[in-house]
Amino acid sequence: MQAPKHKTLLAAAAAALLLSACAVGPDYIRPATVAPIAFKENKDWKTATPKDQELHGKWWEIYQDPQLNALVEQVNISNQNLAQSEAQFRQAAALVQSARAAYLPTVSASVSATRSGGSRNSAGSTTGSSSSVGNSFSLGPSVSWEPDLWGRISRTVEANQASAQASAADLQVARLSAQSTLAQDYLQLRVLDLQQTLLNDTVEAYQKSLQLAQNQYAVGVAAQSDVIQAQTQLKGAQAQALDNGVLRAQLEHAIALLTGQPASTFSITPAPLIAVLPDIPVGVPSTLLERRPDVSAAERQAAAANAQIGVAKAAYFPNLTLAASGGFQSSSFANWLTVPNRIWSLGPTLAATLFDGGARRAQSDQAIAAYDANVAAYRQAVLTSFQEVEDNLAALRILEQEAAVQGETVKFAHHAAELILNQYKAGTVSYSNVVTAQATAFNADLSALNIQNRRFAASVQLIKALGGGWDQAELPNNATLNDRDASSAAKATVKQ
Repeated sequence: MQAPKHKTLLAAAAAALLLSACAVGPDYIRPATVAPIAFKENKDWKTATPKDQELHGKWWEIYQDPQLNALVEQVNISNQNLAQSEAQFRQAAALVQSARAAYLPTVSASVSATRSGGSRNSAGSTTGSSSSVGNSFSLGPSVSWEPDLWGRISRTVEANQASAQASAADLQVARLSAQSTLAQDYLQLRVLDLQQTLLNDTVEAYQKSLQLAQNQYAVGVAAQSDVIQAQTQLKGAQAQALDNGVLRAQLEHAIALLTGQPASTFSITPAPLIAVLPDIPVGVPSTLLERRPDVSAAERQAAAANAQIGVAKAAYFPNLTLAASGGFQSSSFANWLTVPNRIWSLGPTLAATLFDGGARRAQSDQAIAAYDANVAAYRQAVLTSFQEVEDNLAALRILEQEAAVQGETVKFAHHAAELILNQYKAGTVSYSNVVTAQATAFNADLSALNIQNRRFAASVQLIKALGGGWDQAELPNNATLNDRDASSAAKATVKQ
């Protein structure tokens, strides 16, 4: 009689294994998006070799500034936002391992020793009573396993894998943001150093103009108002020269923060600007989506949300648990662990929710709505990526033209200032003409530096918009997340 029962149990287990291959809910398909054939603002676009036109490696090195290179490398090592994002990825990778553990049986063991008692009426007596006191000793393991009949576990693993990949992409977003912010701050700081040199030279030139006005006034060929105008002009330039240090100090402090150093002990010595405006390989729009970590993160979040629909759908079906336990149980410690006191149990348990007031339907609706929201977020990220590339391509194109025109403006403004100063020396114009001409030349110089700073900023922002040389293939795949522990997967992902 025992054999048929065992066969029945084995048959039930085999059926459970077969059913565990079934997973309810929709299989994930990447949401459709439309990529333009070419970037409108990239006039040099070519179709022949798109891969050769993509950024590779350490993108900041194309600026050819060794100090910038060193600072960005320090960001990669010491930036605390990156450390936080890396830890968050390790958390997400650990959740994959936690979800996969549900595929395996749970094995536990227990041992107990209890003493209990109770009272009862004595037989044949209406007033007397007796007490019963006894011991109970038990020891044994137990095993339970829930076959993944409807794919609840596999969909949970799928969701956690996609979430971990999204977290890895978020880490790359944080890294690229920190790198690009530092590059932009550093290049602006160097432009401010150029501006400081311009301001110092302007102060020196205005001092000479003041001396000229004083000399002219002393010999009676100029009015006192000329001296006052020259003094006003000089003081204004001196104030601007001092004010330039405010923004430079703030940029220096921002760079300290990005490199993970205290602002109080960090400094960057003023130096000439040696960085060059690079030629940035733009590539083609069709590959942009694979090179933007924020787009990849949004797509992976959509995949995770899709898997959660399957988890919600699986809640409609019953759960099967196969359990087995054994061991020893006795009321006597002396013969506790003996063959006659062996105990065991084996069998399946099928549990189903019959009524929950619509909770499962609401959870399913919530999962579907969450997926729709993530799909919309992904498509928005795709559109944003194209916009950001076009914005910065347009900025670089227009600013290049503006820089050329402004260069001519600077040349003419300085020539006019020189002519008018000579005319003032000859007594043919008033000093107000000198002030106006010198202010025009100075403002032209400032505008030229401002354009240069904007060109550097647009170049950095374009590199960021292109993904900074990152590629979607760098995301940890499912095998990496499944076969390694979270720490190893994280280390493999965060490498440059």
